[in-house]
Amino acid sequence: MKKKDDSKTAAPLGKIEKPEAERFTGKKKLCLVPLIFSGKEAPADYAVKYKLYWEQAGQHIASLEAKLGRVSHVYHESTVQAGEDGFKALDKLSPVSGRIARDKCRNGALFEATEDKELVEESIDWERCLLMGFISQKAARTVSEFYVAALRKRYGHIAQVINETLKDNEVGVLFIREGHLVQFPQDIEVFSVSPPALDEIHRWQRDRAAAEEKEKPQNESATPETGISGD
Repeated sequence: MKKKDDSKTAAPLGKIEKPEAERFTGKKKLCLVPLIFSGKEAPADYAVKYKLYWEQAGQHIASLEAKLGRVSHVYHESTVQAGEDGFKALDKLSPVSGRIARDKCRNGALFEATEDKELVEESIDWERCLLMGFISQKAARTVSEFYVAALRKRYGHIAQVINETLKDNEVGVLFIREGHLVQFPQDIEVFSVSPPALDEIHRWQRDRAAAEEKEKPQNESATPETGISGD
């Protein structure tokens, strides 16, 4: 499958007027929602942005439905089962996106088994290997190649599931992490959901990374004997 050219991607959410929306009538439409996570120990300022992000994402999906039609299929990264079994797994993985998915299914949408279990597990295992680190560059390169190959198969499966289940004139929603490798079929119009809070989260992440980088010299100046800064 060829990757969809950005110039052919549908207009950003919120900028689609009714006459323009009519040109998508009869086509497959997919609402792409960045999957953002937050742990119980997340900093308070991040937790606020995280909550706002999902509130805005839900509102934006509803706005899309008003212009393009009701969501009929829900797809979610890492879910390998359909229906209620899939929801139970999603409650542990991402409760917030799970609530939005349940809401769409209560209104008639189908919750699809989006991923292949073996491909998910394989990509996770290779990723764990990479995180452990290597002494040999050859070993690192080999494992990295296996990891990328597993990811491509995994995301290829997602594209296939969407292509086979999403029919003409239907609207689907896909929750998936940013930086994914899914290449959507050319006959699917993709609408990116990008709430203002997403930019705030990106800015927070950049600022935090910069602050941590700035602290490194201070930590490195600690005395070898005690590990305590010389200040």
